[in-house]
Order: sequence, then C-alpha cells, then structure tokens
Amino acid sequence: QVQLVESGGGLVQDGGSLRLSCVASGSSIRIYSMGWFRQAPGKEREFVAAINWGGSTTYYADSVKGRFAISRDNTKNTVYLQMNSLKPEDTAVYYCARGSPWDSTFRASAFGSSGQGTQVTVSS
Repeated sequence: QVQLVESGGGLVQDGGSLRLSCVASGSSIRIYSMGWFRQAPGKEREFVAAINWGGSTTYYADSVKGRFAISRDNTKNTVYLQMNSLKPEDTAVYYCARGSPWDSTFRASAFGSSGQGTQVTVSS
C-alpha cells in the first residue's frame, strides 16, 4: 500500500510561483503514472496534471497548460508540480495520486486515493 505525502503549498501573490512535492512511501512508484488533482471549496475535484512512469509523456488541464510543469524523480520516489504565473483561481487543496502501471492514457478514473493534500492560496 502506497502512502503519499504532499508538501510545498502556501500563500503566494498573483503571478507568483510554488513547487509542490509528493513523496511516496511503502511502495515504489517507478512503474506507475502519477497525477496531481486539486479541489477548491464548493467545486469538484479537477484533474490538473499527470506524468507517465518514465517521465516522457505528460498531461495538463487547459486551465494550467503553459504555467504548470509536472516532473518526477523515481530514485527519490517523488513527483513534483512546478506552478508558475499563479492566479487566484488556482487556489485549492492540491493532491497527488498514483495511477496505473505502465500507463500513458491518463484517465482520471485510473488514479487512486491520494494523500492529505497541501493548501495553495493565491492572493489577488
């Protein structure tokens, strides 16, 4: 059973940057796709970004394309989300989740349970 712990959130001004980390323990994520989701108060969970097992293929929601970058370090069992040009509408709790092994299709439904999340707040 994999445990995921997100960190790196915080309060940042409009246009600022943050780098989120997701450290996995209990199981290697090496062969799994990994994803980031977010949920703002009163809104449904949004599939933000994903990366395949080797890091060669990525997915981004239109709302973050060109501003966010997902990456991974399998030697550290860690996934990152670099967030630039942040906007107030990016305010949410961000979660990472493990997907399917050897998968590059990035269906949101293929991603399992996530950690406790990390709060990102962007002030205007």
